[in-house]
Amino acid sequence: MTATLELGELATGTATGWHRVCALEELELAWGEAALIGGRQVALLRTGPGEVYAVAQEDPATGAHVMARGIIGSRGSRPTIASPLHKEVYDLETGECFGTAGLSLDTFKTRISDGYIEVEL
Repeated sequence: MTATLELGELATGTATGWHRVCALEELELAWGEAALIGGRQVALLRTGPGEVYAVAQEDPATGAHVMARGIIGSRGSRPTIASPLHKEVYDLETGECFGTAGLSLDTFKTRISDGYIEVEL
């Protein structure tokens, strides 16, 4: 899955605004997929029938682009993802790391429009 760059976005390397990425039905429930959106690697995580989160694909602790392969879970009512490498756990809404102060994961707003996932960079 990739989003296309618009004219003027090539100079900065990343595109801001809302990007249509893929149909909601293309993402499996409780699973993640990586996407290149506006020149940025993003992990899309479907946690419920109509609930999708988007976070940076880059693991803040290691720099490896692996977060789409993380383990989806929760801490109380807060949805989380654990890095597949060192198992650091991050809040999917805020990017806060529960285990290591100073680490945080970039998060992006998502919405479902006409059955498609859109991500705001």
